Amino acid sequence: MKSNMAEEDDYMSDSFINVQEDVRPGLPMLRQIREARRKEEKQQEANLKNRQKSLKEEEQERRDIGLKNALGCENKGFALLQKMGYKSGQALGKSGDGIVEPIPLNVKTGKSGIGHEALLKRKAEEKLESYRKKIHMRNQAEEKAAEQFRMRLKNKQDEVKLEGDLRRSQRACQQLDTQKNIQVPREAWYWLRLEEETEEEEEEEQDEDEYKSEDLSVSEKLQILTSYLREEHLYCIWCGTAYEDKEDLSSNCPGPTSADHD
Repeated sequence: MKSNMAEEDDYMSDSFINVQEDVRPGLPMLRQIREARRKEEKQQEANLKNRQKSLKEEEQERRDIGLKNALGCENKGFALLQKMGYKSGQALGKSGDGIVEPIPLNVKTGKSGIGHEALLKRKAEEKLESYRKKIHMRNQAEEKAAEQFRMRLKNKQDEVKLEGDLRRSQRACQQLDTQKNIQVPREAWYWLRLEEETEEEEEEEQDEDEYKSEDLSVSEKLQILTSYLREEHLYCIWCGTAYEDKEDLSSNCPGPTSADHD
């Protein structure tokens, strides 16, 4: 009776009544995650143990094992070599200068036919060569376009320079002709403008001058006008000097063109 009361006392003791559960936030979820991970790891281990190897894997393993093991005396070919004096690890050949290791085995595992890999390699090389040609042609086109742009820019600069030299020549021609009391230029375009002409005369002469000057380029006009200045006034626009005589001009002026003065 007393033992039963003791058991009841133990059952009703504070150790049973005051038990507190761990109610920290997130703890049940962590336990579930850990349990799921343990189950997953066990399942993976079981799968690895029970996994059946494929036919190719078994063939590869048997092949590797066979290639790693050296031939023994039970092999008929090796036995014949030994009868002829061959020893394991010795080079082949009468003079012993042949190969020591056997020719490596290259096993074809794919389903493609013989020569297919070489065909793929050749196609890849052709594709690469075609790509290189395209890049080369594109680079050449870009270089050509850049060169043409530089040429156009240079021609434009040369044209602007020629027009400037022509205006300077026209201005110098007008001043020097005026100093010699020449009232009318030899050609209307020799001067920048004619100051003492009436509007009617300007229109008539402008029509004639346009017809004549259209046949001449800026460089041709510049050449004609500088020659006139040198012969008539002994003047060089690039030197900016009026010389005393022809001998002085020929000896001290570098030449009749702009390139001569560079």
